[in-house]
Amino acid sequence: MSDAGVSDRVNAQIHEVAVKTIKRWRRQYQELGLPRGQGFRPTPCPRCDGADLDEAAYALLLGWYLGDGSIAEARREVFTLQIANDDRYPELTQEIAATMRMVKPTGSPCLRGSKTASYTRIEVRWKHWPCLFPQHGPGRKHLRRIELAGWQQEIVAKYPEQLVRGLFHSDGCRFVNWASKPTVDGGTKRYHYIRYMFSNESDDIRNILTDALDLLGIPWRKPRVNVVAVSRRAGVDALDRFVGGKS
Repeated sequence: MSDAGVSDRVNAQIHEVAVKTIKRWRRQYQELGLPRGQGFRPTPCPRCDGADLDEAAYALLLGWYLGDGSIAEARREVFTLQIANDDRYPELTQEIAATMRMVKPTGSPCLRGSKTASYTRIEVRWKHWPCLFPQHGPGRKHLRRIELAGWQQEIVAKYPEQLVRGLFHSDGCRFVNWASKPTVDGGTKRYHYIRYMFSNESDDIRNILTDALDLLGIPWRKPRVNVVAVSRRAGVDALDRFVGGKS
């Protein structure tokens, strides 16, 4: 229809896709030098079609999804993976987009700002997101069962650091905590230390995190029912190597 002179906007309306999608398809056809009708096939799924999967990137994306992610059904059996990130951390927003591209190499992440809150939503559409994230379902995550499939557990066992990074950067933080203790002269002394804290209402998601921390030999505790904390110096030093502060 583009060759026949139909404008991008009309073409997009007819086929119920975004105008930028029509423009991107035309550009990619030209870049690849492909005849019409042969340039774009459905992206194969690692679960359904046996396509290659960047497992390290997937473990990271899984952590982000369990923390601040969701999957929404769009039209024509297509699903949108959405991950929200605070606007104060633009580098993490770019990391999420890059990770989505590694998991779905043909994906083009879309960054959408919020009019009512200071966060950006990173989105990629695909028919096979529920295949890669079988935890998808109706309702909030903490109100339903969240379990990793056997193949997901195998990936996490190989890449626990990536999963932990995604979880802490979604629903966690790194901050300076303080405590006081009595001195020999009857006074008190305040001292400061770095602490990581992860807060999530889902028992299952917190357990997924603590299982990964156990794999890494990182000590943790639960100061509150919905919080996992890492405060010992050895554990903090370990997390600093692959999680670190947000940026």
